[in-house]
Amino acid sequence: MVATATKRHSMLQLAQRAEELNFSGIACPSLGATIGFCVSLAHSTNSIRFWTSIQPIYYSHAIEMANTAAHIHEISNGRFALGLGVSHGPVINRLGATTATPLADIKNYLETMKTQERFSGELPPIYLAALRNKMLLLAGEISDGAIWANASRKSISAQLAILDDSRRNEMFIANMIPTVISDDIEAARAIHRKTLVGYVTLPNYRNYWRSCGYGAQIDAFEKILTESPKESRNAEIISAMDNEWLDDCTISGDADSVREKLFDWSMQRVLPIAVMSSTSGGQAIAINQLFDAYR
Repeated sequence: MVATATKRHSMLQLAQRAEELNFSGIACPSLGATIGFCVSLAHSTNSIRFWTSIQPIYYSHAIEMANTAAHIHEISNGRFALGLGVSHGPVINRLGATTATPLADIKNYLETMKTQERFSGELPPIYLAALRNKMLLLAGEISDGAIWANASRKSISAQLAILDDSRRNEMFIANMIPTVISDDIEAARAIHRKTLVGYVTLPNYRNYWRSCGYGAQIDAFEKILTESPKESRNAEIISAMDNEWLDDCTISGDADSVREKLFDWSMQRVLPIAVMSSTSGGQAIAINQLFDAYR
């Protein structure tokens, strides 16, 4: 759930409804001041779990993050978890953050948080954004879980196999999946294409999808990014997205199909986080469509 300006009360009401319907948890992306939203969730709900998915580490100093995360953890009676990531190049540039390497930055951040724990109080479980293997292995070493976004369904099992069996079974493992419930598959795919344009411009995502076997698709994207005028790139990227790649990292279909595809992800021992959009309205409509699919 994204609690953007003027929508925060309505998102809290939807969170309460998710709790009533016994959904397993609420993932809170970094848009819309997710830490503040998580504080509100701690007070507005009673039993449902919730976590940031994913909060960029450059938004807050590690000491302040430890203090805030420990507070939410305590107030929510242990229902909160903190998903952290290094974010993407454009965000880092916008913030003017000083960085070393993603692995070093996230490792140092967690070390500082854990040092602060004697002052902040007990920290919640911490999950790391993991797209490529090195970050996944680091997540297995220093955190309680790993979260993907737009992961490849056909490749996830092989990637998880790099983890030790016992460690993999202990970790929280999830994937944020763009999801549209609609009888009109092409209309749903059109929404996903718009959603994924920004990710296609990011080298780390292109490298990830290339490693998943989509070399020809990534070659097409990179040709557009290199050769096409900036003002026409997004439209050209959308036109270049093939259905095989798109359907591998998103979910489209009627309610029965969406339930089956989410269940299929869970059978891979990956918690599917349905990131809802709709062909007929905004986030609230999309989330209510998900609720209706599970009534």
